[in-house]
Amino acid sequence: MVYLNTIQSSDIIVFFFAGLMTIILLFGFILYFLFTYRHKQRDFNLLQLQKDEIDTQKHLLENTLNDLKLTQTQLIHSEKMASLGELTAGIAHEIQNPLNFVNNFSDVNIELLNEMITALDNQNYSEIKIMLNDVLMNETKINDHGKRADGIIKSMLQHSRKSSGIKEPININTLADEYMRLAYHGFRAKDKSFNAKTETDFDDSVGPVNVVPQDIGRVILNLITNAFYAVSEKKKSTSESYEPIVSINTRKKIAPGGKPTVILSVRDNGNGIPKEAIDKIFQPFFTTKPSGQGTGLGLSLSYDIVKAHGGDLKVSTKEGEYAEFIITLPIQNG
Repeated sequence: MVYLNTIQSSDIIVFFFAGLMTIILLFGFILYFLFTYRHKQRDFNLLQLQKDEIDTQKHLLENTLNDLKLTQTQLIHSEKMASLGELTAGIAHEIQNPLNFVNNFSDVNIELLNEMITALDNQNYSEIKIMLNDVLMNETKINDHGKRADGIIKSMLQHSRKSSGIKEPININTLADEYMRLAYHGFRAKDKSFNAKTETDFDDSVGPVNVVPQDIGRVILNLITNAFYAVSEKKKSTSESYEPIVSINTRKKIAPGGKPTVILSVRDNGNGIPKEAIDKIFQPFFTTKPSGQGTGLGLSLSYDIVKAHGGDLKVSTKEGEYAEFIITLPIQNG
């Protein structure tokens, strides 16, 4: 009886400890589950916060990108309007010359016609013949200068209207010469004290070049205007012996593969471009001009336009001496 009671007491102890261990393990499992759940819940909440933050940042970036696109569009428009303003000022001055000739010769013809009426009354036919020849000569000059004025106006309209994107064969020499004069007068319209020597050297063998006239015109105008700005700034900071010179020239060259190209260069004897700026000058919004005097888009747009024509735009410069922008364009390009 004592043995059986001992066995039963032992079993009770074993069962008790086994139950206790089971309860401990169960409690530990529950604690582990709760701990794991809370950890995962915390990770989930953290991920959710990160996702919300990412969504917020994405939304902000999208708004910023839209604002930048809008700003870029406005700046591009501003750059185009600035070049148009310079062109218009140049045209206003340039067109005055042929108009003066037209007005003067018209006045002379009115006097001659009045004299002819008097000569007719006196039947002085020999004098009438001489005056008729003078009238014809004057009318020829009026016609020539009228066509000159018409050409200038067409250049302005061609530059100001939206680019058609359609290439057409043009005389690149005539285009460059036209914009050299217009840019010069446009710059003088802003600064009456400005003077510079302009030089041209055009290769007549170039022939027609297939380009979008409005776009290439903007490039040439921008490069020449920048050149005038460079020599103007140097003139302000150097001795009176310095003579500002801006030159533009063209030459025909046969590229590798036998394809004909035209090389158009605009050179000035200004201060040149600093070494630290050479790699950045074609980047959008980069400018060496003081704040408020440049958008930093002129050269960037020019570079893109030339590239779109299958050409290239490079710069050669020596700080303190000169800067030369060189455009290479294929002559035959569909």
